Amino acid sequence: MNRFRLPYHLLIEEGIYAHVDEVMSDCVPEIGSKKAVIVTDKNLQGLFPDTLRDLTQDFHNSEIYLVEDGTFDQAVDLAKYICMNDIAVIIGFGGGMVLDLAKYAAFVSKAVFLCLPTTLSNDSLASPVAVLGTEGLKRKTFRCTIPSSIIVDVNIIMGAPQGQLLAGIGDTVSKYTALNDWKLDAAATGKPIDDFAYMISKMAFNSICYNEEKSIKSKSFIKILTQALVMGGLAMEIAGHSRPSSGAEHLFCHSLEENFADQVYVPHGIAVAMGSVPVCIFQNRNISKIKRIIHEYRLPIKPSAWKITEDIFVGAWQQAKATRPDRYTILDQTDVSDSVLRELYSMMEEEFDG
Repeated sequence: MNRFRLPYHLLIEEGIYAHVDEVMSDCVPEIGSKKAVIVTDKNLQGLFPDTLRDLTQDFHNSEIYLVEDGTFDQAVDLAKYICMNDIAVIIGFGGGMVLDLAKYAAFVSKAVFLCLPTTLSNDSLASPVAVLGTEGLKRKTFRCTIPSSIIVDVNIIMGAPQGQLLAGIGDTVSKYTALNDWKLDAAATGKPIDDFAYMISKMAFNSICYNEEKSIKSKSFIKILTQALVMGGLAMEIAGHSRPSSGAEHLFCHSLEENFADQVYVPHGIAVAMGSVPVCIFQNRNISKIKRIIHEYRLPIKPSAWKITEDIFVGAWQQAKATRPDRYTILDQTDVSDSVLRELYSMMEEEFDG
């Protein structure tokens, strides 16, 4: 049985970043006086000077560390700095790149990690993995621990770009096909499914699928999306791997990143939602659920809108399996010939044209 840990807190409130030290004092006594490093980037430093000033005042023995490129080397350098200077608390303030780097540095250094997202573009705020740059444009997923606490300021998230919130919805949509691929893997390999992790990931999908609030900048929706993304991350922590949230649709995303990064860039959440449509068809499942979500929230998954040509689309799918050759998915039993994929490309161009 996999041993897992859960965060001390999941707090989603308005204006909560103004008193993080207070809400954490019950689980880390006198946390405000401990040595801390606030990890963010230069852009966010310019966008949120007041919030960062409040954090440095609350954690009066703190300093700001600016992320430059979100690489493995920089994460290790930060971990080394934390260990050498006896820093007890890491506060990640930012999006996926910042949070992943801070999360991995906290894992290596064994420091308390507080996750303070500025957007909700994917489940990195709660996942037990960190995606970091390695060489050139290549990125690799590293196992680590989940945050000690996840604290979300609704007011900050409401100001996030709409595209980033749409990506968060897309990341949740992808659970639909990922969970089915997990069942296919269990049938093919005999590896058991963790029922609790499966249930939590399915709840994450359902919370978006059957949600009546369609205004993504509303306070109620931000709370729902936060909970959905956190559930996705916790499902991976409980299972001990990423299968509750990652199937063939993620292999398509990895293939785009690894093989075509010099030609296209698609936000992770949008790329996996884009991949979920063909995967759902490959799985011979009812696609109406995810189509409805995509249309209701107007997720921009039309391939050409992201400069994905028909040839890139075909190439990405045909090279997807190679990104995780050890992972059994529907791609192990699917015809990914040129003709099949080109037909799918045409369908997506027509179906999701705005």
